[in-house]
Amino acid sequence: MSDRSDLLLEGVVGSFAYGLNTPASDIDYLGVYVEPTRTFLGLHPPTSDRGTRQGRDGADATYHEVGKAIGLILSCNPTASEILWLDDYTVTTEFGAELIELRSCFLSAQRVRHSYFGYAMAQFRRMLHRQETQGLGDTRLAKHARHTRRLLWQGYELYTTGVLPIRLPDPEPYFEFGRQMMTESGADIAKALIAEYEEKFDSAKSVLPQRPNEAPLEDFLQRLRRAHLDD
Repeated sequence: MSDRSDLLLEGVVGSFAYGLNTPASDIDYLGVYVEPTRTFLGLHPPTSDRGTRQGRDGADATYHEVGKAIGLILSCNPTASEILWLDDYTVTTEFGAELIELRSCFLSAQRVRHSYFGYAMAQFRRMLHRQETQGLGDTRLAKHARHTRRLLWQGYELYTTGVLPIRLPDPEPYFEFGRQMMTESGADIAKALIAEYEEKFDSAKSVLPQRPNEAPLEDFLQRLRRAHLDD
């Protein structure tokens, strides 16, 4: 992975963070790092993240350069957004803590609904595909189902309260939902849940603004780039 000296934030995400881990679950890390500003000024500026996927002790990990991370979180990408709402961090810095304090600036009602509902539907489609190709005995059906339900719940909570809860208050209904997906009626149960949340979103009044507040984020990124000009 990248030199931890350039990390702004790092924490455990995924099933262990949600409380949905099983004995087969891997620990997943997510981090935000900063490239030296001079690397953007030469002939060959970085065009993507470093692509490293190895975290502490060889665990799975994803590390986004702060510019990309901000773009992803502004789109309310559920996976990228988690890094700003964790209870605990394995790495945090002064700039990282400031980024956490700015987390509400990223939010907008339409993007939250579109992104979380869209990601839930993607999990649902994966579940249907595995049902068709692997059969009801495929244990990954349950995983896709759990995350479908989680994304719907998290998105609705964020949409209506302005706060993204990471750890589920009671994981058992999600595990039960996963078990239901391994039955003949699983797809219909999932479709009913999606329809329920679609109606809930339609009838809810969001506390979120229509557009994100980009000015503080622009100021943050400019100061961060200046601070790392000669790293």
